[in-house]
Amino acid sequence: MMTEHEKRMQLAIEQARKAAQAEEVPVGAVLIDGDGEVLAAACNRTIGLADPTGHAEILALRQAAQKVRNYRLLNTSLYVTIEPCVMCMGAVIHARVSRVIFGAYDHKWGAAGSLYDFAADARLNHRAEVIPGICEAECRKLMQDFFRARRRRSAK
Repeated sequence: MMTEHEKRMQLAIEQARKAAQAEEVPVGAVLIDGDGEVLAAACNRTIGLADPTGHAEILALRQAAQKVRNYRLLNTSLYVTIEPCVMCMGAVIHARVSRVIFGAYDHKWGAAGSLYDFAADARLNHRAEVIPGICEAECRKLMQDFFRARRRRSAK
């Protein structure tokens, strides 16, 4: 039986699959409010939008902020397939997101515990709870399969 975190991560995984179908890096994000309702769901769209800030997390935060008409997203949980990068964790902290739940670590870009740990930095005025490793193998496999296929295409 799936836990609540796993059920919600599956929503983010669906978003990541949409990104992969659009030939974007397969990252998906879902923001849940304090009542357990989905506020926003997004996938990476940096290529499609020609926007370096078009990460799934940023797009989900923007959608949610518009929906609630506030840049502060208090008492929310962000589910994301891959550990957020520096930009995305910065936005999470500015938005006052309560929790970040992610699938696989990103040892090259991660800012929620691997390369950097913004959530634990006492110098910042907000610290989000971080829960790593939810559906980790599935999230990691999405990324590995995507980049393996990309390398095969470029080798031809």
